Amino acid sequence: MKRTIVMALLIFVCFLLQCTVFPSLAFGGIVPNLLIVLTASFGFMRGERSGLFIGFFSGLFIDVFFGEVIGFYALLYMYIGYTNGKFNRIFYPEDIKLPIVLIIGSDLFYGLMCYTLLFLMRARFNIGYYFRHIILPEIVYTIVITIVLYPVILWINRKLETSEKRGAKKFV
Repeated sequence: MKRTIVMALLIFVCFLLQCTVFPSLAFGGIVPNLLIVLTASFGFMRGERSGLFIGFFSGLFIDVFFGEVIGFYALLYMYIGYTNGKFNRIFYPEDIKLPIVLIIGSDLFYGLMCYTLLFLMRARFNIGYYFRHIILPEIVYTIVITIVLYPVILWINRKLETSEKRGAKKFV
């Protein structure tokens, strides 16, 4: 129950930061994708199921407030969370290289899927421009923010795990 409340609060805070604070810190209209960082992080920290649920609710927030195609972002984030959860077996909390690589891949996949389904289907074929001016800067900005945000997410996850272990020992 405690984990569910903390996760809902984290999704809400990341969504608010992404939509209110970071647009004022945007570089050329590019904002970091905090929900990708959160979804990917909990995916590879906790596994496929956690990534799937966090991805669904993160995408649902975007769908409800900004969605052009209802359900698109929920499905996209679910897939990203689930795929990152597959890397749970090789995840080591001390190593930041794997999270950085997975978040780069997740943000790249997110950008390419948004281009394909939201722009390419509308006959906007200039992928080079979209990649150079939107996808690549967003990846770089997201990675810079990840370096600051990831240790916080890792710390929260560790605190929740120790709390769950203490609670489990009481019942044994």
